[in-house]
Amino acid sequence: MKTLSRSMLFVVLLGLVSLCADMTYEGARSITGPFLATLGASGAVVGFVSGLGELVGYVLRLASGYLSDRTRRYWLLTFTGYTVNLLAVPLLALTGHWVTASMLIVIERLGKAIRTPARDAMLSHATRQIGHGWGFGLHEAMDQIGAVLGPLIVFATLSYRSDYRLGFAVLLAPALLALAMLTVARMQFPRPQDLEVKVVHLETRGFSSTYWLYLGAVGLVAAGYADFPLIAYHFGKTAVVSSQHIALFYALAMGVDAIGALILGRLFDRIGFHTLTLASLISAGFAPLAFLGGFGGAVAGAILWGIGMSAQESVMRAAIAKLVSPERRGTGFGVFHTGYGIAWFAGSALMGWLYDRSVMALVSFSVAAQLCAMVVFVLLARGHNQRLAQ
Repeated sequence: MKTLSRSMLFVVLLGLVSLCADMTYEGARSITGPFLATLGASGAVVGFVSGLGELVGYVLRLASGYLSDRTRRYWLLTFTGYTVNLLAVPLLALTGHWVTASMLIVIERLGKAIRTPARDAMLSHATRQIGHGWGFGLHEAMDQIGAVLGPLIVFATLSYRSDYRLGFAVLLAPALLALAMLTVARMQFPRPQDLEVKVVHLETRGFSSTYWLYLGAVGLVAAGYADFPLIAYHFGKTAVVSSQHIALFYALAMGVDAIGALILGRLFDRIGFHTLTLASLISAGFAPLAFLGGFGGAVAGAILWGIGMSAQESVMRAAIAKLVSPERRGTGFGVFHTGYGIAWFAGSALMGWLYDRSVMALVSFSVAAQLCAMVVFVLLARGHNQRLAQ
């Protein structure tokens, strides 16, 4: 019981760190699309920069994940990553050219690449006791509370004075608070791997075929999922949503993400991969609604986009804890995030290019990719259930 309560405390502490961190970079993310547009960037540039940031933010997780397994310096990597990740955001307030702003956007993602595999490995040890789905879902829900508050802070700032740079500057406060909370977590839990008292010994050489098939399905999801800066760019360009209200739509999506993470996390602990099948089916509708609908479509599209993101940020991570042995989870998370990031970059660049030529083509590609992923998740669910029955 004591281990269970400490495991929950650890998840909550890291959840508070993520809450403050998301207030920072998700607040910024809600306006980076239109901000780049004011600096002269095209839709293709916005899509490329968003995709490049995600590519860097995910591909380098392969190296940081491997390094975390080799060195076991989970906290050092986590602290370094959060510092780079968070302090790049307020520096956007000092930029005056889209190239400089784009570099900071990529650097912010670089910081996330450094810290995510180590942090997720630590979380996987704690969530063994409380359920991987529930633990990662709870962490994501707290994470998304910050992702709601951040855009709301930006909205309030822009309502006071329509100045994107001021919106970035005020985000320094939650950035510093996140680093302070991370320090508290480190002091309370110097060795979080000790929380996993019941270790299941799995094959430690290489990854299973199920892992690689799962990674392929995740890649399809990532490739077909338009990043919010491109959606925000569309809202601003078509005037479907006024510029000062775009951040509210991102806050709505993040709020849905928070609720969805809790629900999908519980479902994952009960029905496994079928949860991902359901989430993919629901989220496939976000693109036609967001890019082809009017104001009502924008609202519905933001809601479905949030549901899809809740699955990607919670249960898709929780599945790695089930598919990879504890001693290789840093690498497992690193490979997972790298594959996801490559697919996200390719899809984002393609969708940015398609947007400048045919919105309908963009929507068709997005829906097709999500539905193909759903088919693979169905196969994975059947195979997993058959293994459990044996």
